[in-house]
Amino acid sequence: MKNKYKIYSTLVFSMIVGLMASSCETDFNNPNAATADQAFSSRDGILAVTVGMQQLYSTSGMRWIVETPAITTREGAITTTFQNMIELEEGGTGLPNFNSNVQGLWATMLRVMKIAEDVEANVDNVTLAPGTRSGLLAYSKLFKAMAIGSLAQNYEQVIIQTSNNNDAVFVSRNEGFLAAIALLNEGKAALAANSVSQEFTNAVTLGNIDVLNTINAYLARYNLFAGNFDAAITNANSVSTTSMSVFAYDNINLNPVYNRMLLNGIANFRPRDNFGLPTAEFSLDPADGRIAFYLSTSPDISQNGLPVENILGFFDGSTESIPLYIPDEMQLIIAEANLRKASPDIPAATTALNNVLTDTDDVFGINADIPAYSGPATADALLLEVYKNRRAELFLSGLSLEDSRRFNRPQPSGNGSVFTEERNRNFYPYPDLERNSNPNTPADPSL
Repeated sequence: MKNKYKIYSTLVFSMIVGLMASSCETDFNNPNAATADQAFSSRDGILAVTVGMQQLYSTSGMRWIVETPAITTREGAITTTFQNMIELEEGGTGLPNFNSNVQGLWATMLRVMKIAEDVEANVDNVTLAPGTRSGLLAYSKLFKAMAIGSLAQNYEQVIIQTSNNNDAVFVSRNEGFLAAIALLNEGKAALAANSVSQEFTNAVTLGNIDVLNTINAYLARYNLFAGNFDAAITNANSVSTTSMSVFAYDNINLNPVYNRMLLNGIANFRPRDNFGLPTAEFSLDPADGRIAFYLSTSPDISQNGLPVENILGFFDGSTESIPLYIPDEMQLIIAEANLRKASPDIPAATTALNNVLTDTDDVFGINADIPAYSGPATADALLLEVYKNRRAELFLSGLSLEDSRRFNRPQPSGNGSVFTEERNRNFYPYPDLERNSNPNTPADPSL
């Protein structure tokens, strides 16, 4: 199966160059690049472009999605002299618009969105089996939704529809989540009409991604973020606890987090002790199995004097797979949503939280395996426990900045290099590459 993936990966590079040109500020003529018409003129072409969309998100995209908020929220500490990483860890109002993480996250998500839009726009121009067509529709909507969601977790306003004229409209981040939810529901409807064909699975996901379960998981996530608590609970309950959806890597397409942290023994950032949580407020049970799953003890100190560990879990090898979601995230969503409802359901929230704490059979092996919650049966106390467990369970999943704000963790001061702060920004500034080409770009957030 990997050989087939590599063939599609090779085919797709020239196609993606042509498709992404309209998303870039500067266009270069490439006589070897396929035109959009060529890329979408055949079954093999549209399938190859879809694989390329997945590849772009899973490699370049996952690097920015994980690395950027991890440094901002102290999940990781820098161990490099790269200026972009220094700027991220210093944070504050001085974080520049040209920071390569700020630009990389934004630009890569817009490119994914553009490819997803093109796949959807062209799916009816090619003769396809019903289950292949529905797979392409659902997949393009899923990846566009994930790209919008990643932007909405990190920027105050976002783009939900790309424009070839460099005049894309910005909307609030909450509108971004609502747009992502609508896309996911459309994808789910496509699958209900025609389940994914074996042809689609063989050509695109290779059996690594359960499309329907992934759509339901992201519906749960984004409905929680948008404040639709009942919908979040419903969708979280529909996700199978035994299904796995992963981005698979090989010797050509390396695990992007490992590639940044450990390749050739030179680390650019390393995980913080206690998952980056302040130990005075959040103490983890030493027997918590998630510590040993993600972290290997180290006496080392980062260049800014922060204690760091060695990374394990999904990031300790160049071909380790990375989950699109972790099953127990659904239980934490159910717990949090029940606590945030107008009339909190304490028993339901406690049950869901305990499902995480006492877990011993997680499909990925992320088993806390510790006693059930025994603290105060209040919404405030339980929310703190949910936050702590999200940091431990969903470590380096790209969700930490969204979580830090949503749980009202202490506001950053705006000063740079205050390494005791739990986060050093609320949102990222809009990158220069967008501001210089799109007149609709809003003013940067104050912090």
